[in-house]
Amino acid sequence: MSVGEEVQNAQVPPQQSLGTAAARNLATTTKSAPQMQEITSRWLLRMLPWVQVQGGTYRVNRRLSYSAGDGRVTFVQTGDRVTVIPAELGELPALRDFADEEVLAELARRCEQREIAAGQVIAASGESADRVFLLAHGKVEKVGTGPYGDETVLGVHADGAYFGDHALIEGDAVWEYTARAVTACTVLTLRRADVLNLAERADSLRTHLAGLLNIPRQRTNKYGEAEIDLSAGHVGEAVVPHTFVDYESAPREYELSVAQTVLKVHSRVADLYNQPMNQTEQQLRLTVEALRERQEHELINNREFGLLSNCDHGQRLQPHDGVPGPDDMDELLSRRRGSKLFLAHPRAIAAFGRECSKRGLVPESVEIGGHHVPAWRGVPIFPSTKIPVTDARTTSIICMRTGEAEQGVIGLQQTGIPDEIEPSLSVRFMGIDEQAIISYLVTAYYSAAVLVPDALGVLENVEVSRWR
Repeated sequence: MSVGEEVQNAQVPPQQSLGTAAARNLATTTKSAPQMQEITSRWLLRMLPWVQVQGGTYRVNRRLSYSAGDGRVTFVQTGDRVTVIPAELGELPALRDFADEEVLAELARRCEQREIAAGQVIAASGESADRVFLLAHGKVEKVGTGPYGDETVLGVHADGAYFGDHALIEGDAVWEYTARAVTACTVLTLRRADVLNLAERADSLRTHLAGLLNIPRQRTNKYGEAEIDLSAGHVGEAVVPHTFVDYESAPREYELSVAQTVLKVHSRVADLYNQPMNQTEQQLRLTVEALRERQEHELINNREFGLLSNCDHGQRLQPHDGVPGPDDMDELLSRRRGSKLFLAHPRAIAAFGRECSKRGLVPESVEIGGHHVPAWRGVPIFPSTKIPVTDARTTSIICMRTGEAEQGVIGLQQTGIPDEIEPSLSVRFMGIDEQAIISYLVTAYYSAAVLVPDALGVLENVEVSRWR
């Protein structure tokens, strides 16, 4: 035996008691319930007022409104070539409800692409407006004149927006503001002359434009709703105006959406391995958690009823400096009365905190259900990882008023369904198959409704990774 082996043997004392590995075979360990990293705070589900929906459908009756196509325009990019999808031209007020696909395709081909450098003036106030601009990429400021002749920013356009659309049908249209590129921009332009030239050869377009010129202007309030005639401050025997409140003839209806899964548990596991924890209960608990996470994701991102998709375009704002600053949050609050909450990705909240620190501001906090939540102007800012962050490291911040009585945003559910274990969530036994596997159908029904457009606002294209 070598000297090294003698030293090694001397350092390892003989075992004098039972080892821990063997002892665990005869002992019941102290263990936790199954953990799940996907579980979040789900503040949206907790803060939304939930309205009981009978029959699975909720109808939002509104006062009659007159609106023009004011949505976003979608583009297709091939290399450095950008083209507009022909059907998306229907978002322009002058082409709304125009369904001739061949004419729309021809108009799309007549759009000319332009590259605009940062700081360049695209259109100057007071000049004749003879074309509409479709903003494929970039950011454009609307610059006006303040009360003392100084320059002021009236608003910001971003990807998918358009401006100058009134030029397509008004021969004497002029620019009421100056459009200036904040960043390098890619725009498509469609001239009024090209539209009128095509209308001479396309009867459908000529008839459509003629109809627009002959439509009498409806009297509306500043929200686009049909005017209610009133009289105030009169004396004597003045004639009191007659009026009525008109409603939308085809109000929007929200049907409850569904999220489902089939949970399978082997009967042997359910029978033999239920101590100290019931295996079926733990499987069901984690399944319900995942279902609720998916529910909140759908409430934010679903194309049919999600908050990001259903925000009115007049309530979509762009940050003035890219990052979310106090001024942007104030602008978001100013668009509605009685804002109840902000909803933002944690990275957006951190970016807002950095902007406050640069200005020497310390955002306050409020206590909600025993939790201290950051707030701005007394309105809590709740975190949600369900709001997406794009590859360009931009995201959105949601601000809303909630409650049916406040004409806000509400959640929709139907309680009292068969085999219900939580409000609007049921677990149904589906039987045991030939492999002795027990199946349970787990179902959640839900949706959300925006009662009036100004109940919901979104600050879009918020940069979350800028450090300076």
